[in-house]
Amino acid sequence: MQQIFEYIIGLGAPVMMPIIFTIIGVCVGVKFGKALKSGLLVGVGFIGLSVITALLTDSMGEPLKKVTEIFGLNLKIFDMGWPAAASVAYNTLVGSFIIPICLGVNILMLLTKTTKTVNIDLWNYWHYAFIGAVVFFATDNIWWGFFAAIICYIITLVMADLTAKKFQKFYDGMDGISIPQPFCQGFVPFAAVISKGLDMIPGFNKLYINAEGMKKKFGIMGEPLFLGVIVGCGIGTLACKDSNELVDGIPGILGLGIKMGAVMELIPRITSLFIEGLRPISDATKSLIDRKFKNSSGLNIGMSPALVIGHPTTLVVSLLLIPVTLFLSVILPGNEFLPLASLAGMFYLFPVVLPITKGDVLKTFIVGLVAIIVGLYFVTDLAPFFTQAAQDVFAKTGDTAVKIPEEFSRGGALDFASSIFSWVIFHLTYNFKIVGPAILVVATLALAIYNRIRIIKETNTSK
Repeated sequence: MQQIFEYIIGLGAPVMMPIIFTIIGVCVGVKFGKALKSGLLVGVGFIGLSVITALLTDSMGEPLKKVTEIFGLNLKIFDMGWPAAASVAYNTLVGSFIIPICLGVNILMLLTKTTKTVNIDLWNYWHYAFIGAVVFFATDNIWWGFFAAIICYIITLVMADLTAKKFQKFYDGMDGISIPQPFCQGFVPFAAVISKGLDMIPGFNKLYINAEGMKKKFGIMGEPLFLGVIVGCGIGTLACKDSNELVDGIPGILGLGIKMGAVMELIPRITSLFIEGLRPISDATKSLIDRKFKNSSGLNIGMSPALVIGHPTTLVVSLLLIPVTLFLSVILPGNEFLPLASLAGMFYLFPVVLPITKGDVLKTFIVGLVAIIVGLYFVTDLAPFFTQAAQDVFAKTGDTAVKIPEEFSRGGALDFASSIFSWVIFHLTYNFKIVGPAILVVATLALAIYNRIRIIKETNTSK
């Protein structure tokens, strides 16, 4: 079974997702041709995002390396990005069984009314496998690995339920959709606390900066496209040692600016492919649930956050945070991680944050800033354990995505390693043995019971 799942996962998201969603589409009553087209559009969307994120990391890689050399930066943790984290997650014993185990947990929670989310975002199950794999290698105990993955899964489903209404209200065309991705949901506590705190500042609650409003007020200067060009040119300029190199490097600087502008412009267009592909399957799934489960009180379909990362506020704030994150990674005492490959995952920080900040650019930026600062320390702290898992996977598979260059002592990634979910679950499981897992069990049960009470109340109210 492990070999079967390793083979399936080895196909990669662009191949795996069309197959999965075609099968799901047929199972929920969509005609084969339509289901196949939907699956292929999802696959095309994944390829498109992969191309764009690769453009971002490849274009930024060399200039940022030059910046580190010019300013004498010495950060010891190599940024492996989300492909390495996913490879570590799925190429372990925990990852091999994570999909059937989590689907079983999802069904059990639906039957016990502790969740309203039917999580069909199967590719992003790697997040649960990731925390399970890191705990597995740290404790050398497979059962603690499965424990950590399941705890993370339950908490994420509950969080998806709790944020679903605001999510659906904020984003157009997302009725009946929730986001059960732990990386996204891990930033909800930051957003809720910081947003409420900012509203308590006199005058701040009346301040609202809208990304669309920026376009109207500042014209082209408020466009994500233009901001991308400016940030790209700025980083290209910093990568020049002196005025002579600056003059000679003007074509490269302008080229980098255009590439960053292209990233900002193309991401919203690519995410529309996800929406087009997933819409028929989502509608059919909701229709099937309504027919088969009369008392379902409107179950939500768990989808990938890629559906909404093209929102203007997400693009603007992500772009502004890229240079800020690089600057912070250099000046923060105790941080040893310089994000490069992980910058492409910046967009996924905000899908569930925006409904809480109501799309306000300034609030969202502050939330992202705090989350990144904390996340850099989380990555630094978890790097030894991430490295242990990556080295084992590389030794067994030879996958170059998880190979750590010799000039670096450790590896890490912002993607999920920077999430409060991964950090808390890991340390409570690894450092506190029996007491820590007991706390996790009690807290998770309390969340599930609270969610059940809330779901039953909603069901009774709607009757």
